[in-house]
Amino acid sequence: MPISLKGRSLLTLRDFAPDEIALMVDTAADLKAAKRSGVFPRRLANRNLAMIFEKPSCRTRASFAVAAADEGANLEVLPPEDIRFGQKESIKDISRVLGRLFDGIVWRGFSHDIVRELAAHAGVPVWNALCDTYHPTQVLADLLTIREVFGRLRGARLCYVGDGRNNLARSLMIGASKMGVDLRILAPAELAPSEALVKDLMGEASVGADITVSEDPARALDGCEAVYGDVWVSMGEEDLVAERIAQLRDFKVTTELMALTGRADTIYMHCLPALHDLSTEFARAEPDVREVSDEVFEHPQSRVFDQAENRMHTAKAVMVLTVG
Repeated sequence: MPISLKGRSLLTLRDFAPDEIALMVDTAADLKAAKRSGVFPRRLANRNLAMIFEKPSCRTRASFAVAAADEGANLEVLPPEDIRFGQKESIKDISRVLGRLFDGIVWRGFSHDIVRELAAHAGVPVWNALCDTYHPTQVLADLLTIREVFGRLRGARLCYVGDGRNNLARSLMIGASKMGVDLRILAPAELAPSEALVKDLMGEASVGADITVSEDPARALDGCEAVYGDVWVSMGEEDLVAERIAQLRDFKVTTELMALTGRADTIYMHCLPALHDLSTEFARAEPDVREVSDEVFEHPQSRVFDQAENRMHTAKAVMVLTVG
């Protein structure tokens, strides 16, 4: 029986079976090929979609906007000052109004509880484009990128370097466990994911999946086909800069660190934005907070902009599969 995601919300990849995630990645690849061939099926024609941003966005807004336009949908951006969840109107009431007017809702913000309540009451698909707990739309783009480069996901070896407790690391662990990826988390002990979470995910993991946590770069990176970095200070944590530098200064991704994979074809990945040079005010003010060297970021093996483009193709796939 064909898999159908019609009417489903995407809040976290934990809610989806491996074959359902595979369908999203496969559909994204098909839609990417169609777009490059000049084919636009416009399967979202006459659909109205809303985007709500509590956190500012570059890639998320652009990727969903282009994806919606390609498929013929009307997309309305609702700034936080127009929504004000729980201030003068409850999340439940706002959700029910938006669900009457829109066919799908993109949300990006802080608390996972808000997007869960939005999805519970809207009556239309809600897509979590980032919260403090999960980042599922990014990981879909990551899975597509890895498969494009290496032709497979099962058994692919990926090392995430940095804060192993953040929303991206958590979502990568979920994606890896579902899709049979060998994921290594390279992080200092104080920023390592909880043993309970790793055990829980591995208890429901697919064939080929593994999640290991290590402070030893040589052990974590050995044989890895992809190395993944993220900023050390997430949005809203700006007061933790000095603490993060002290914790992570030995975990900066450099050419020397990349060489520990022992492979010439290892790719570098990053969800962006990245602090790799001194072109931003933040990096100039705190040059030691850069999580990756410019040499690695700009290297021919860097796939960060493939990932950024794939945010659009995977967003399109999610919308088409759940609304179209």
